[in-house]
Amino acid sequence: MSKPPSKSAEIRHDVLWGQLHALTVIAQLGSFTQAAQRLGLSKAAVSQRIAELERAMGQTLVARTTRSVRLSEAGQRLVAETEASFAHITRSLGAARDAVGQARGLIRLSAPVALGRQHVAPLLNSFFKRYPEIRVELDLSDRLVPLTQEGFDLAIRHTSAPPDSHVAFKLCASRALLLASPAYLQANPALQHPEDLGRHACLAYLRPGPAVWLFEHRSANAQRQRIPVQGPLRAGNSEILRDAALAGLGLALLPDFSAAQALRRGELVEVLIDWRPVGFFGDAVYAIHPWSSTTPRPVKLLIEHLQQGLKSGF
Repeated sequence: MSKPPSKSAEIRHDVLWGQLHALTVIAQLGSFTQAAQRLGLSKAAVSQRIAELERAMGQTLVARTTRSVRLSEAGQRLVAETEASFAHITRSLGAARDAVGQARGLIRLSAPVALGRQHVAPLLNSFFKRYPEIRVELDLSDRLVPLTQEGFDLAIRHTSAPPDSHVAFKLCASRALLLASPAYLQANPALQHPEDLGRHACLAYLRPGPAVWLFEHRSANAQRQRIPVQGPLRAGNSEILRDAALAGLGLALLPDFSAAQALRRGELVEVLIDWRPVGFFGDAVYAIHPWSSTTPRPVKLLIEHLQQGLKSGF
């Protein structure tokens, strides 16, 4: 319902910039709680800012329920007209700050669990020594988090096709490996062709539907082999499958970054080396961030550090 705007709000629109910014952040995150965290305010303070803006505008801008937050038509229109300006101001302030002095700021970073634990986190130690004024919040998750909605500045993705809506920087190449422990291979039938997998216990990544692995021969013009597999365990984390393979429970199809150390130590052995697993894991690791015309300096420095640390692959 529309309300008459206050006289003071009509005179001093400049005092509403903070309230307007809070509205754009709520629109991005869809949550007062997450908006408060992003803004460094209490939830009550964010609610107060929106209430002040609504009184000044004379209309409801945010419709609140017990389960969700959504903008009214007036709120959506106001955000559409102002969010680009706030984004431009943010970039300008960041560029001005980065032009002088030491790089500083907070980077919210998302990475897959195995890749983050084994390869990204260890590289942060030397990064902090080089850039002591930069802070990182590292969130490890095997789900594809929406960066803008959840407030991440950067994400590490294992993929063959980074999203067109984001800026992507390739960190290194990656490949899928079919692995088993020497003890398992010694105790089970020999593997010479993907069709032989039907006689083996296979440890598959947890995805909807039956577990199916695809292979193509490394020779030219080879047809793909589509192999349904079964085994005692399916899991949504490659480290769990790696550990099951190490225990001799079966063959596991894993990304190289998850099994690299075990492979180098001889604890796991690559099998069917003339066949290449396809269509399951990405063929490269990327750092991606939401699209913008420029990359904030702290984010750029972290990307460059990861590129240097991962340039040789796994």
